[in-house]
Amino acid sequence: MIQNVEFRFEGGRSGVLLIHGLTGTPAEMRLVGKGLSRAGFSVYGMQLAGHCGDVQDLIKTGWRDWYASVEKAAEAFRQEVDHLFVAGLSMGAVLALKLAAERPQWVKGVGVYGATFKYDGWATPWYNRFSFLLPLIGRLGIGRNWMVHENEPYGIRDERLRAQVAGLMLGGDSAAAGLPGNPWPSLAEMYNMAQVVRRDLPRVQAPCLVAHAVEDDIASVANARLVEQGVSGPVEMLMLKDSYHMITIDRERRLLTERSAEFFGRVADTYKPAARAAA
Repeated sequence: MIQNVEFRFEGGRSGVLLIHGLTGTPAEMRLVGKGLSRAGFSVYGMQLAGHCGDVQDLIKTGWRDWYASVEKAAEAFRQEVDHLFVAGLSMGAVLALKLAAERPQWVKGVGVYGATFKYDGWATPWYNRFSFLLPLIGRLGIGRNWMVHENEPYGIRDERLRAQVAGLMLGGDSAAAGLPGNPWPSLAEMYNMAQVVRRDLPRVQAPCLVAHAVEDDIASVANARLVEQGVSGPVEMLMLKDSYHMITIDRERRLLTERSAEFFGRVADTYKPAARAAA
């Protein structure tokens, strides 16, 4: 059964919508959310369709369902704030860019954390080089019950935190730590969406803070460079040297939060107080 673990933190009239990654949970965005709230932002940590349940719950949904849940959350949240920002981790970053491309009148700025258009980090298995075939395999109905299991270091450089998260994930608490792997149908959906968003990157005109771990074990820095070179809006880069993929919870999460708050604050200051997100 899917658990609702979305969270809200009250703050000022600028709001940040936070989007978790594939097979993940809003919990992976909570620490950044708390920090942004302390910095004066209202925060909504949303939950993607099909997530925080079991594998069958997830594979009943596809990328259009995931994006629809993002758009629904943004539509509701933007009514409560003057300036709407959106930030996502991993696939959540791709969804955040999708929202900025589709709804430029809503989104004032984007936090692109560990963007994942391709699983090509140093710890990904050798067979990931054939992942581009997943959409075709999915259309043929092959591998519906197969899963790519998570491996060490699980996107986390901090060993103590890694042990805690792995224990929750492998123990079956998907609402707290996500699923222990990526089902093939969901990976195929992710790659289909990545192709669409990659093509639409020039439509992203909002300023972007692109944060990525230099030694990302899941998605290489090439993913961040793709965003930097593809969007039309101004880009600020933040390369993190003491983290792996899960930069919202790893060793440099406070730096990420501080830089995000500074970035969103500067963008908000460029708008007149009366310029509401709903305009």
